[in-house]
Amino acid sequence: MPKRGEPVKQDAQLMEIWGDTVDRRHLALAILIGGAIAMAGFIASRALLRQVVADQAMAASYAMLVGLGGCLIAGIICAKLFAPKRQIIEEGEDPSWRESAMDELATDTGGLGRLADLPPEVIAEMKDVGLYDIFAQRERAADAAAASSSTPDAGRTAAAAH
Repeated sequence: MPKRGEPVKQDAQLMEIWGDTVDRRHLALAILIGGAIAMAGFIASRALLRQVVADQAMAASYAMLVGLGGCLIAGIICAKLFAPKRQIIEEGEDPSWRESAMDELATDTGGLGRLADLPPEVIAEMKDVGLYDIFAQRERAADAAAASSSTPDAGRTAAAAH
């Protein structure tokens, strides 16, 4: 069984369920674990609640709630036991897609804003995922374009005054 972060062996029996990739063996074990914990919780709580609660229908209802709680606990246990099987494979990176994505983002949102306006947590996350430098480069280019577009106007204004 691979640990978190380790690549999945090629001979693993992977299948797709609801848009996610799973290992058939891990899925079967997760179903067994979930069923065992949920049923054990249901049966034990039903036996206990039948002795304590006067209305047997209410005892059964509460026992079903405990069984559902067992399903949640089983989900947490299985999430810890079985690592994700997704593999992200990046092929030759084409920088032009980033430029077009940045252009589209700037157009759709009315500009990209300023990095100085972002909280430190967001800047740290942008650096972690490699987006900070891209946004900083775009910001520098926008500043340079704004400076060059304002310089000729200032020169024309000064020439018109003479």
